[in-house]
Amino acid sequence: MFNMVTLAVAEGEYPAFQSWKDEFSAIAPDLDIIWWEDAQCIPDRVDYLLVWKPAHGAVARFRNLKAILCAGAGVDHLLADPHWPHDVPLVRMGGRETAALMEEYVTWACLSLLRETRTWARQQERRIFHRRLVTRTAATTTVGIMGMGHLGGHVARRLHHFGFKVRGWSRTRREVPGIRSFAGAGELGEFLSQVDILVSLLPNTAQTRDMIDAALLSRLPRGAMLVNAGRGEQVCEVSLLAALDNGHLAGAVLDVFREEPLPMASRLWEHPMVTVTPHAASEASRTEQAAYLAEVIHEIEHGVPPALLYDAGRGY
Repeated sequence: MFNMVTLAVAEGEYPAFQSWKDEFSAIAPDLDIIWWEDAQCIPDRVDYLLVWKPAHGAVARFRNLKAILCAGAGVDHLLADPHWPHDVPLVRMGGRETAALMEEYVTWACLSLLRETRTWARQQERRIFHRRLVTRTAATTTVGIMGMGHLGGHVARRLHHFGFKVRGWSRTRREVPGIRSFAGAGELGEFLSQVDILVSLLPNTAQTRDMIDAALLSRLPRGAMLVNAGRGEQVCEVSLLAALDNGHLAGAVLDVFREEPLPMASRLWEHPMVTVTPHAASEASRTEQAAYLAEVIHEIEHGVPPALLYDAGRGY
């Protein structure tokens, strides 16, 4: 299947490499897996490179790559490297488990906001047994998803199946059965106007950075809520806190932040209407990731473009 194909692993430290090697040995035993800093690694003989956060300039020494594989869904940090080989295909992490985990995280986040579970958690910490009841259901709640790409489409279908009313917005129109579709700047206001829970799954591009600011939040109905599992740079945290403090927003579940780890001094930690999760929404098991990457390499070896191939024109 992978005759004479070499994958160099440049993700994590050496123990991480050994973990990758063990997984690939079970899934694709004929794929040659090497550690990128090993003395036996000859950069010009490497076909594929698996990376996460390599030092700037480190990837450029591999001059005969067929593709670079990213160990995560986001690749903007890689492209910030001034020596990045933009002519080499770059593939983002995906797979069935990654999508399933994101579906479940966003469903949990929406239900948590709907049932005001942050209030219950704070009451428990203070041993307060107060029956603050919520009778609103998913069927009467509209979730708006910003970013209807690979993960956004999966999440939209799961929420629709669960009973939420779902609408999606993206730069270009994405038709998903049962989901009302909006596209482009001209339809953003109409999209936001009926959203009870706004979910951001946008990629990180020049157009999306700081997009969720005071102006955008003000276009949501009073009492709306926010889930951000996309990129931390998209949300203006000062504007978000102001909207929570003045009552325009009723809650937020945040998994990604402008600075990670979230600084100890951040008000988000203790805000009574904010739930913080540590960038843990959707990271598949090493086994599932290795299976996905083996499939990607197989596609490229057979001339098939992978579904999650980075597109410079779109910025993701």
